[in-house]
Amino acid sequence: MEGSLHNLDTEVARFYHESTKHTEWSLRMNHHLLDFQNQPTPFKIYPTLESVSLVRDFAPRARPALSVLSRGGGLTLPTEEERVPDLGVLSRVLFYSAGIIKRKRYPGGDVYFRAYPNTGALYHIDLYLVCGDIPGLSAGIYHFGPHDFALRRLRQGDYREVLVEASGEEEHVARAPITLVSASTYWRNAWKYQARAYRHCFWDAGTLHANLLAIAEAEGLGASVVTGFVDRRVEQLLGLEPAREGALTLVPLGYTSQRPALAPAAMELELKVQSLSRTEVDYPAIGEMHAASSLESAGQATAWRDVASKDELLAAPGRCFPLEPFRDEELPSEPLESVILRRGSTRYFDRKASISARQLATVLDRTTRGVAADFLGAGGSRIDLYLIVHSVEGLPSGSYYYRRDECALELLQAGDHREVAGRLGLFQELAADAAVNVYCMTNLDSALARFGNRGYRAVQLEAGILGGRIYLSAYAQRFGATGLTFLDDEVTQFFSPHAEGKSAMFLTALGRSRKKS
Repeated sequence: MEGSLHNLDTEVARFYHESTKHTEWSLRMNHHLLDFQNQPTPFKIYPTLESVSLVRDFAPRARPALSVLSRGGGLTLPTEEERVPDLGVLSRVLFYSAGIIKRKRYPGGDVYFRAYPNTGALYHIDLYLVCGDIPGLSAGIYHFGPHDFALRRLRQGDYREVLVEASGEEEHVARAPITLVSASTYWRNAWKYQARAYRHCFWDAGTLHANLLAIAEAEGLGASVVTGFVDRRVEQLLGLEPAREGALTLVPLGYTSQRPALAPAAMELELKVQSLSRTEVDYPAIGEMHAASSLESAGQATAWRDVASKDELLAAPGRCFPLEPFRDEELPSEPLESVILRRGSTRYFDRKASISARQLATVLDRTTRGVAADFLGAGGSRIDLYLIVHSVEGLPSGSYYYRRDECALELLQAGDHREVAGRLGLFQELAADAAVNVYCMTNLDSALARFGNRGYRAVQLEAGILGGRIYLSAYAQRFGATGLTFLDDEVTQFFSPHAEGKSAMFLTALGRSRKKS
């Protein structure tokens, strides 16, 4: 694809990926200690800006969670009447995507858990909205503050045309009354995870976007994920600080037949932001990876979309086990919003409890029906699913590859792999005790060759979205899920020769929860 010299130098992404891999040796040699006296606040706070209260009407709609998740991918513009969300609908989208749903008290202080799972509960992803006039809210650029469920206006006026230009005239952005922009403040996650936090930008944005796409679908807004845009143009518009923050995605919401007018001049923002912690540690690899995967012109953003297509990843089939997901009329009817409010991250699995093959089939089916994203063709995916099955009724224990076109599991190696699963899941009992572990893997060489360094963002983000959908599909069926990190190369080695050349992107463990004894 056409791109900046930085983006085409894919050795940057390869070096970053290799240098942030987990191995048993790297874990033993890492003497990083958590300084809880310097732990960053999980919120970005503008202390001098007035708040605009959001609407707290969260009565669940009638759309069952698993029905909403059945929507396939592919970017298509609506042909019906305009869809312009009002402040109430926008409030629901923000709350069920990234709002605070529960609080727990610990000796070190309170933790405010949000609607989506996040590495270390550190919540470094922020949402901004760029909108024209909508019912209940005037045109402007706003920051969403989960801590008080309110908006702060950063700029007054309609700046949507800036995003249209930055995205290379992307049609959904050009026709959206509102575009949400996600961004990460790196230190809020790097405090614990160091340079590996850049991976977490897209893992955590991915699980957030799983919620966001689902709730937008339930509201009839037809959201999509746009990852091709001129980074610095968007970041300057939002007033993000270079090296400390980075824009990740654009998500246009709704549809209007009128393109936005010419935007006002965007002067440099100089807004006071509350300090996150006493001091901040810079991990240069994060900033280098973000800069090397940035696009520098609208033409590059257009070219990014032009190369989107699905690779055919063919492998000789082994012994396959056909799966039978629940039919629509058999699915649980619990609304999406209720499932989001119940969702957590399971802390202990019951090793003696199993899930059924149909429940697992439903998770896999609903998770892999496609993501509406500009780097994917209709129904396309750059992620393969590999599984270690421990306790699934109707399936022998063993390792598997999910053949999504056939909705079948290909048996790779039969046997009890609980011990190795615990090791692969960074020596955590959760991976060994779960009923099944689902690994999102990708051919990283193929992604980098097609998209440049920015392809690294894309595959991490898609894996995060699929991981978030796995969470929702599991909780909708009343069993648990949790995301885990992993020993990178050992995951590939375990599933090889089938997975040779592929890299692990995300790991989700599923099973029945148990209380700590």
